[in-house]
Amino acid sequence: MTTATTSVMGSGGITLAAEIIGNPEAMPVLLAHGGGQTRRAWKRVTNDLANAGFCAIAFDMRGHGDSAWSEAGAYEMLDFANDLVAIAAKMGRKPAVVGASLGGLAGLLAEGVLSQGSFASLTLVDIAPRMEPDGVMRVVGFMEQHVETGFASPEEAAEVIAGYMPHRGRRGTGAGLRHYLRQKDDGRFYWHWDPAFIRNIMAAKRSSPENQEHQFQTLSDAAASLTLPLHLIRGGASDLVSEEAVAHLMQVAPHTEYTDIAGATHMVVGDANDAFSAAIIQFLIRHHRSHGVVA
Repeated sequence: MTTATTSVMGSGGITLAAEIIGNPEAMPVLLAHGGGQTRRAWKRVTNDLANAGFCAIAFDMRGHGDSAWSEAGAYEMLDFANDLVAIAAKMGRKPAVVGASLGGLAGLLAEGVLSQGSFASLTLVDIAPRMEPDGVMRVVGFMEQHVETGFASPEEAAEVIAGYMPHRGRRGTGAGLRHYLRQKDDGRFYWHWDPAFIRNIMAAKRSSPENQEHQFQTLSDAAASLTLPLHLIRGGASDLVSEEAVAHLMQVAPHTEYTDIAGATHMVVGDANDAFSAAIIQFLIRHHRSHGVVA
């Protein structure tokens, strides 16, 4: 299995760190993680995709992980969407795009608003045009909580994460966690993403109801315009995507294929990696078997 660490160019020339796993000649699957994560969120998924005959490309979104930070603080949803369009345009063939949360919203806007026909298919991972406000605020509130103060140690960060995801138990403080933290000159550990990113998100969530309704309508219109194969994977215990949100997406985009993964929360990939990989691979093989997938 071929693995290579590289960089790709996003919108406006921003440099994004990426990892490619699998045969470079195979059907490409571009994976965009959720807010506050890095490409490591897909580590087991990329191996599963490569073993299934795909070429998996997981990248750190702008302001996250090893990718560059925007000097202008350009972290609006359309900025992330423009990055996806820019990456796809430079690939040899249209990629199948898999986007979790923030990555899914970026994919929806990229294909549905900015540049229809950029992707071969789109999989939304526990995200839809209509989102539960309480679930959204739980996620962004967690991200905002320690953005300024950081942590005294990786152990403290692990305790905070365990409190946020009690169903998983406490994670270790090895190399995996340290990829999400950076130590500054004051000796404290901070999340490995640009604080300007969460400030933008929080400002949007605290905006007027009219602005939030406009965002909902934009995302709904984007979904309604999609003609490519569309797949929604929802965590059965998600507090961010409700059954009503699923019904709304399937109303505006009736060709949507839907997978519900029982017991998984909004963090579907980490909660149920095997079930997630199986669902995504089955969808991709159904729609892209003739595009270089190993049978």
